[in-house]
Order: sequence, then C-alpha cells, then structure tokens
Amino acid sequence: MANHVSSLKRARQTVTRTEVNRSNRSRVRTSLRALREALTKGDAKAAQTQYRETVSTLDKGVQKGILHANTASRYKSRLNARVKALSTAKA
Repeated sequence: MANHVSSLKRARQTVTRTEVNRSNRSRVRTSLRALREALTKGDAKAAQTQYRETVSTLDKGVQKGILHANTASRYKSRLNARVKALSTAKA
C-alpha cells in the first residue's frame, strides 16, 4: 500500500479514473451490441436509428480516449455497410 501522501492521492485518482473508463467502455460496447442485434433482427428502420446513436457513442469514446480514432472509423465503416446492405435488401 502507498505510504506517501502523493502516492495515496494517486491511488485514489486511479480508482476514480478506472470507474470512469469502465463506464465509458461499457457504454461503447453496449451501443455496438444493440446495433448488431438490430441488424440481426433485420429491422432496417431500427438499425438506422441505432446506427446514428452508435456513431455518436463511438465518437465520444474517441474523445475520451477509450478508442483510437482509426478503430472507431473502421467500426463505423463496417457497420454502415451492413446497415446499407440491410436497407437495400428490404427495398
């Protein structure tokens, strides 16, 4: 265990930041899971609205340092391709 005042403070900060990071990471993963489920169900309208929410969540994840910008772009690109494929298949 930490003994110095500064190391005690750093330990407290680590606990707080770990909780924040876990919450942000969970939010991103939940959003991705919801979109993938909407795609699996085949509901184009629900997938389209969920895609918008997921893109917003991914961008926030990049801002908060949860994801690398290129990783988020790759996710968005692949998910958008699946949403478009679902939309054109239904039309």
